[in-house]
Formats: sequence, C-alpha cells, structure tokens
Amino acid sequence: MFEFKLPDLGEGIAEGELLKWYVDEGGTIAEDADLMDVETDKAAVTIPSPVAGKVVKLNGKVGDILNVGDVVVVIDNGSGGAVASAPEPAKTEEAAPSAQPAAATQAAPAQPAAAPAAAQAPADRKPGRPVPAAPATRRVARELGLDINIVPGTGPGGRVTQEDVQAFAKGGAPSAADAAASDTSQAAAERVEFGETGGIPFYELETLPDFDAEGPVEREQIRSIRRKVAKKVVSSMILVPHVAHMDEADVTELEAFRAKERKRREGTPGGKLTLMPFVMRALASLLKKYPQFNASLDPHRNEIVYKKYYNIGFAADTPRGLMVPVVKDVDRKSILQVGSEISELAGQARDGSIEAGNLRHGTITITNVGPIGGTGLIPTINYPEVAILGMGRTQEKPVVRNGEIVIRKMLPLTLAFDHRVADGAQAAYMVTELVHLLSDPNQLLLEA
Repeated sequence: MFEFKLPDLGEGIAEGELLKWYVDEGGTIAEDADLMDVETDKAAVTIPSPVAGKVVKLNGKVGDILNVGDVVVVIDNGSGGAVASAPEPAKTEEAAPSAQPAAATQAAPAQPAAAPAAAQAPADRKPGRPVPAAPATRRVARELGLDINIVPGTGPGGRVTQEDVQAFAKGGAPSAADAAASDTSQAAAERVEFGETGGIPFYELETLPDFDAEGPVEREQIRSIRRKVAKKVVSSMILVPHVAHMDEADVTELEAFRAKERKRREGTPGGKLTLMPFVMRALASLLKKYPQFNASLDPHRNEIVYKKYYNIGFAADTPRGLMVPVVKDVDRKSILQVGSEISELAGQARDGSIEAGNLRHGTITITNVGPIGGTGLIPTINYPEVAILGMGRTQEKPVVRNGEIVIRKMLPLTLAFDHRVADGAQAAYMVTELVHLLSDPNQLLLEA
C-alpha cells in the first residue's frame, strides 16, 4: 500500500482546496497520470500520481481544505501489506525526526496524573474561545500529540508558548526562567497572533439572527477565491491603519496620444493600449523616489522592509472572482511591454490558466474600476503590501485653466496607504508627481 500525502505546494503555502478528483475509489491509475486538482493561492494546480496501482481510498471530497502532509489517497501499488509513503519535505513532515519527541508523543496522552489539566481546559480560559498561540506553537503541540486547548499559557495575555507546550508534555509547568525566555524569544510572534475574536479588546463575535425565521433564504458555502479574498481583506483591514489621499489627473493630452498610438499599433504586441500601462509605468518610476510605498512592515522583527524591485499587481475581475496578476520588474520595461503583459496575464486569469507564480511577489497594487464606472473609490490594501492605487472613471469635466472654464478629461486617483509606514505628506507629494506625469505625456515618456 502506498500513502500519498499532499506535497509541499511551495511559497510557504500550507493548504489547498480540493477542486476535482480524476479517479474513483476502486479504479486504477497510471504513474504520472492526473490525480487531483488543488487550488492554492488563487491558482489551480494538477497533481499527478507518483505511483501506479489500484485506488483504495480517497480522503476528501470536492470543496474540502487539505493540509500539506495530509494523506490524500491510498494506492495499492503491489508493495504488499506494508504501508509506504511518498518522501516529504522536512518542513512539512508531521513525524518528529528524533527519538526524543517521538517518545514524548507516546507518553503525553498517558500522563493524566502528572498533568492534571489534561482532562479539561484551564479554569480562567473562556469556553468556545480559540486558544491564543502562534502557528509555530500549534505545530509543536500537534507534533507532541497534545490538545493545545488544555495547555495553560504563561505568555502575554495568557498566550500559550512553545515552552508551555513542551513543559506540559513532560507533565509539569515551565520554570520562571523558561517563561521569561519565552516572553523574550516569542513576544513579537505571539502578539500578532489573531484568533476568532482577533485578540481585540472589547470585541466579540455576535451570534447572527435567525434569518430563516423571517423568510426564505439561500445559502452558499464560502469557497475557493472568495474564501481567500475574505481572509485577505479581513487581515488587511484589521492589521493595517488605512489612510487615503485623493486627487485628479488631467489626462486630456495623454488620452489623445494613447488613442493615436492605439490606432497606429493595432494588431501588434501591446498595441491595445489602455491607461493602465501608462499609470503602472509612471508609478514604478516614482516608487524609487518614494520607497516607503514599495515596502512591507515586518511586525515579528519590528522592521520596515524596503523592496528594491518593482512588481506591480493589478486587480482583475474574472469569472472565478478577484485575482491580482503581477507584472514583474515594471521599471525595466517599456510601456508597450507592460501593456502586452497586462493583456496576457488578464486573459490567463479570466480563463483560469494563469500560473501561481504570476499571482505572487507584488510590491504594490493598482485597481481600476474606470471601465465599470464610479467617480472614485477607497481600495483595500493588498496585505502585506503597504499601498494600493485606485483609478476611477475618466470623465470630461469643466475645469478652470488660465482663468477660463474649459472641458478636460479628468482621471480620479486614490492612494490608500499604511499609516504605520508612510505619512500623509509623503503620499501627497507622490500623488502630485504622479498627476503631473500623467498630465504631460512628454514628461511621462522622458522619465518612465
């Protein structure tokens, strides 16, 4: 028998949603034949079978969330009664590599006398609430075979630390020295861990009213991209103090230039020019002058990470939901090259063929609702980025130029940014320069 565990999906991804089985229990499969489709980080990947044989058991149904390292299928490959498993990357192995943790795993459930709390959760812990603990701590508990809900916590706010878990497995409580060391070594990670209530003072999740009692309702499971979007925006809105700076760019001259070039280059790569590549290229040139908007904040190390590469994502509306393809190294490409990549990536996102690597490693994002409509927007930052530029609909408006009222094409812009990393004055300076570049195509082409 061969146990196939969900392999390492790369980029630190720990789980994926099961989209499709290509086999049924009792059927046969050839080596390297398609086994399953799993969606990770907004991209679907097809995983082949590492062996040939008869499918004995499928662990999971469409829509289930599978964790890296879980046994997803058991295949009779003719190896006899012994159960073999596919090799696992060290970082996803569930079994401890040394004999000492393995012994602790076996001994822990058999120590009720030495650890009286094993029967129930600590008295000061409210029932139904998630235990405050960092992901690394939870993994240690799983490796030791412990229910983390019954481990007393000595960290800030009663958080459970790795030392708490290890001491509990041995049947005792951590020493004062262990607790002090834990507070020093894990403080940053523990303080940013969020549970069901987010660890926010005075905040509790309220029970929803009984909607069914008022009339007919329809329910839909939150899955796939909508689930990922929900997690992403909640993380962003909870963790990031959003500030928005708004302005308008006079793109009359740029629109005239764009229309002329679009007609002239029709049918050539990048020839279907929209405003997006011009804005993207202008933004990339300004990020070198204003690096705080091309950064991320690392709360674990108390650092701001300034990125010296300029990968700009753009929000794409697809049949499967919101995706953010990323154009890499925008500062090194021409406007035509950027336009060509935007068109290609948007098409791949819409038809579901985009690779996961083209949805990662963005440093800032642009979202454009102009083609749909709207006078403006306040976008949500694509965490862990620290800024996002929103584009509204270009409209003809009466404006004052040299004391006279004239009709100009105006593009509304909103820069939403993380106030922990940047200040309003810096945002105002950068947006003002962006407006200037977009208002003067000659200057834009010179500087970009």
